[in-house]
Amino acid sequence: MQDLLGNALLDYFNGNYTEDLLTETSISEEDVLPLPYLFRSYAEMPPLEQKALDLAKGKVLDVGCGAGSHALYVQEQGLEVLAIDVSEGAVKVAQLRGVERTRHIDLLQLSSADPSEEKFDTILLLMNGTGIFQKMDEVSNYLQHLKSLLAPGGQILIDSSDLQYMYDSTEEGGIIVPAGHYYGELAFVLKYKGVESKQFPWLYIDENRFKKGCEQNKLQCNVLARGDNFDYLAQLKISSDSPS
Repeated sequence: MQDLLGNALLDYFNGNYTEDLLTETSISEEDVLPLPYLFRSYAEMPPLEQKALDLAKGKVLDVGCGAGSHALYVQEQGLEVLAIDVSEGAVKVAQLRGVERTRHIDLLQLSSADPSEEKFDTILLLMNGTGIFQKMDEVSNYLQHLKSLLAPGGQILIDSSDLQYMYDSTEEGGIIVPAGHYYGELAFVLKYKGVESKQFPWLYIDENRFKKGCEQNKLQCNVLARGDNFDYLAQLKISSDSPS
């Protein structure tokens, strides 16, 4: 897939800001994602993100770092942070903005299987961090991998949203969703300067399903805060009875 996000971030950073990113999903029409928002300061971040950053401790992994706004703030607080993203352009921008440690890598390719590899006290997955899980049947795969990257006593701080409100309701109070399809599984498209990406999967998980998924993978899930848009911030820790 073309690196439309990276191209847009590089344009903005280099003073070539002429238009914003556009997003479109399988359940929503085209919407604008303002590029300045991706370069926001701590003071401009929503409360859930601020809370997550306030709770960061020790060695930090920022997954899906984008322009590096979260990583920069954590770094400024004196913490060591590794910022990773699948967008090469995003990683370049994070570097240019001053993030000291970055890698252009997919989360699942980042390994701590070797005892010599680093592990993390805090793993951040923000701006709908569950999105990278893609589909419900991939949740366990990602949670197990995240567990493998945690240092003893470490935490995962991740946010998501319940998208029930975006669907039509039935008279019985349910929602109308395509058969065999979890309502938080969306197909996304990015558009930038007349170029359109291929569709890619992106997952939003409601609290109850996420808690069950965590329990099945021996992770304690504690919802720390809820936002105004059916979103929430969760803290995950390895269960005391887990062998991992």
